[in-house]
Amino acid sequence: MSNTPLMPMATAVWLVENTTLTFKQIADFCKLHEVEVQGIADGDVGKGIVGYNPIIAGQLTRDEIEHSSKDQNRPLQINTYDYEISAENKKAKKYVPLSKRQDKPDSALWLLKNHPTLKDSQIANLVGVTKNSVTAIRNKSYWNFNNLNSKDPVSIGLFTQKDLIEAIEKAERRIKREKKQKEKDKKE
Repeated sequence: MSNTPLMPMATAVWLVENTTLTFKQIADFCKLHEVEVQGIADGDVGKGIVGYNPIIAGQLTRDEIEHSSKDQNRPLQINTYDYEISAENKKAKKYVPLSKRQDKPDSALWLLKNHPTLKDSQIANLVGVTKNSVTAIRNKSYWNFNNLNSKDPVSIGLFTQKDLIEAIEKAERRIKREKKQKEKDKKE
């Protein structure tokens, strides 16, 4: 993270107008030249720039300003926050506009044709339809089956390529397990 405040010139304007800090302290904090801060105070530099309050922005505290105001040799310390970013990928139900809702059964048909190893429940989860709808499409008993046009769901944005690859890999693992189980049952 950078140790420069957001909008340094506007922050310097606010500090000049609202504190008793020295030009050097403000210049060091805002990463500006001391002459620029002197120019802000004289009204020659930064005309028309609205001051940006670093306290409201969370970049400084009132205590920090007070401590540095009392000791002219003490530099201002910018507030830094350590945010923990979790790598968890939470699946949120994505809103699908009305115009794209017909694409769901079309996508289920595409998945049934192109990836027959996927279970109906996997297709239902990927596309966002019921398992019964997928089964009906597979059995060609879906109410609107004759009007379905096979569409690639990744290209129309129903889900990502990564989601599809993960589902296919899961299906392949399931098939391997089932084959091993059948071989095991034959031997017994």
